Amino acid sequence: MSETLPSIGDMLTATVPMARTLNLVFEETTPERAVVRLPDQPDYHNHVGGPHAGAMFTLAESASGAIVLAAFGDQLSRAVPLAVRAEIGYKKLAMGPVTATAALGRPAAEIVAELDAGQRPEFPVTVSITREDGAETGEMTVVWTLRPNS
Repeated sequence: MSETLPSIGDMLTATVPMARTLNLVFEETTPERAVVRLPDQPDYHNHVGGPHAGAMFTLAESASGAIVLAAFGDQLSRAVPLAVRAEIGYKKLAMGPVTATAALGRPAAEIVAELDAGQRPEFPVTVSITREDGAETGEMTVVWTLRPNS
C-alpha cells in the first residue's frame, strides 16, 4: 500500500490562510518553476474592476514560496526559508484571472553549497504576472534566505 503525500500547493493552501482566502490555484510546482493562478473574484477587485494590487502581491509571493519549497524542501530539517524583501512593479492593467510564474534566480545547488558551508544564503526569485491574453501585467522579485536552524 502506497501513501500519497500532499502537493506543495495543497500544503500551502492548508497552512497559509491568505492563499486559501484568495482561492489561489497551484497549477505547477517544481524546483524549476511554479505557476499559481488567481481566479477573477469581484470581492478582490480594485477601483477599476481588476484584481487588487494586494491580491496580485499575494499571488506572486505565493508563487515564489511554492518554488522555494519545491527546490529546498529537502533542507527543511536544517533550515527555514524566509522572505527577506520583495519589490513589485505593476506594468499593465490586469483584468480577469491572472497567473504568476516564478523562477529561481540562482542555481539551487549553489544555494545549498552556501548552506553546507555554514552560511545563510540569500537568493532572488523572479515572478511574472500575466493576464489570460499573455500580456505581462506585473513583475516581482522576492529575495529569500535559508536561515539555518540553531
